[in-house]
Amino acid sequence: MDLIDFPSQSREKTVQDLREFSRKLVRELGFMRTSLAGSDLAPSAVHAIIEIGLQPGIQARDLAAILRLDKSNTSRQVAKLESAGLLTREASADDARSSMLYLTDAGKALRARIDQFATDQVSHALRRLAPADQESLIRFLSLYADALSSENPNDAAAGASGAIEDQIAEGYLPGCIGDIASLHARYYAQASGFGVYSERKVATELAEFAEGLPAPGRNMWLYVDNGRTLASIVIDGDLAARQAHLRWFIVDESLRGMGVGRALLARAMAYVDERYDETYLWTFKGLDAARHLYEAAGFTLTQASEGRQWGSVVVEQRFSRLRPR
Repeated sequence: MDLIDFPSQSREKTVQDLREFSRKLVRELGFMRTSLAGSDLAPSAVHAIIEIGLQPGIQARDLAAILRLDKSNTSRQVAKLESAGLLTREASADDARSSMLYLTDAGKALRARIDQFATDQVSHALRRLAPADQESLIRFLSLYADALSSENPNDAAAGASGAIEDQIAEGYLPGCIGDIASLHARYYAQASGFGVYSERKVATELAEFAEGLPAPGRNMWLYVDNGRTLASIVIDGDLAARQAHLRWFIVDESLRGMGVGRALLARAMAYVDERYDETYLWTFKGLDAARHLYEAAGFTLTQASEGRQWGSVVVEQRFSRLRPR
């Protein structure tokens, strides 16, 4: 397969490439056919069978939301599957007007065949990919699917923020120190020319901080995907001085623009506002995206000076934020 280096090309080219890949996926997975997954059912009916099997007792309105179908189309689909002997309805105990949907024995047998067909289809394709490429594929398809979902009007109530919040963990997790140090090393090597000194400093100081957790006035939040930390933020505070230090705020490049950084920063600010009068952080001149986040959260630039300790000359900046009254 061709790998596209998205940052190096125009937005229009990226959109066209994604559209082409999406059309090819639709064709290769069989969605252009009148039946799907080795069954005699249309694609929407196959997905209905799968979702009812995953959630026995699901109500029609919830099935419609999952399948992105309106109420009338869902009703027709349910009626066809019921007449084919693949599902049954039971009146809901909470609402007599609603029905809970269950697969019959024939429906369960069909679902098993559909699952086997899909498993074989995916397994054969994955054999052509190295394990590392398989992990990347899962991660980026998940990001793309979440991004598409965030644009769906049916998801307006939850939005992408709900999915982001579900993946934020609080406190130390095994492997997070190495992941965070790696994120910093790669980003600052490219942005500012930093090297091994910076990476070692992050790893050792973060490890020392994490060893002290849990601790009053100190905490960390991690955005975790498939067991890997892809973003982080830390509050290292002095309760006696009522001053907090925001540290190790980093977001993997693949997640930028999705709201992960804003979600982590919001968590940290809610934490400090309950405990501290002031929060400060150190960053470097030229990191405009990060500065925009800080200023949107109420931080202001209070100090700037040239620093040489990182292996290259940079302008270090101190931002401060007072607790809102």
